[in-house]
Amino acid sequence: MHEHDEHEHGEPAHTHVHADGTMHSHVHTGSHEHDHHHHHAGDAIDYGAGPAHSHAPGMSQARMVQIERDILGKNNALAADNRRFLAEHGIFAVNLVSSPGAGKTTLLVESIKALQGTLAVAVIEGDQQTSFDADRIRATGVRAVQINTGKGCHLDASQIGHALEHLAPADDSVLFIENVGNLVCPAAFDLGEAHKVVVLSVTEGEDKPLKYPDMFAASSLMLLNKIDLLPHVNFDVKRAIEYARRVRPGIEVLEVAATRGDGMTAWLAWVKRGVEAARERRRDDVARLKRRVAELEAAAATKA
Repeated sequence: MHEHDEHEHGEPAHTHVHADGTMHSHVHTGSHEHDHHHHHAGDAIDYGAGPAHSHAPGMSQARMVQIERDILGKNNALAADNRRFLAEHGIFAVNLVSSPGAGKTTLLVESIKALQGTLAVAVIEGDQQTSFDADRIRATGVRAVQINTGKGCHLDASQIGHALEHLAPADDSVLFIENVGNLVCPAAFDLGEAHKVVVLSVTEGEDKPLKYPDMFAASSLMLLNKIDLLPHVNFDVKRAIEYARRVRPGIEVLEVAATRGDGMTAWLAWVKRGVEAARERRRDDVARLKRRVAELEAAAATKA
């Protein structure tokens, strides 16, 4: 399969799906006009102070804002299509986000092992290159599609739509999407998921929620991972949770150690509740549709 889409920077992108389920996205870059905007405060230079909250050499803030609106508008429309498809099939989709090395893939592997026999599971893996993570998932017996984003730093709704066509997850199942390891770019891109779940490893430092606030603000749940390493690292759990809730008040937090099993029962219970809620919504939608069909048939019979 060979698809053409608009990349998030306005250049034409191509998505290829190979027989082994690996997907590759390639972007054809062009020239851009640039200028800059930044703010000095003492010894700090803040390039996020303008309306665009970002910086591109030679590009005005107004132009950056317009481009971002155009990109996210297109992505959000495709995400709504994905969300509609998932809802129609009762699929609970979770978008796992983190920095590289936080332990997302190990968490997924252990979660899949625990869920096997109780829930149907499918996985979409996102990385710039290689199929290492998808291979680890497939080794559990679960179907996985690998999306290689090339120079792209995140998954987008178009890529997920293509992957859903290829993967065809079962009704009333759970779909795990492991996003590209990055605490910046994936925050802004809705994929159609029910929830973003941010994984923070205790080896990273408790300040990450304040350094990368958009990601934590966009997430419903924070998994504080690798807590088995706490005796060996300088990490303040209470402060990490405080920082996360400063960015997103009320964010749920679960402390886990995927390799040792700590907290996995609570995490899997959270997943199962999400699956049951998706199933219930699907049942309600089907019942509502049947009632509407019956009403229309009754009205037609009366007129006849």
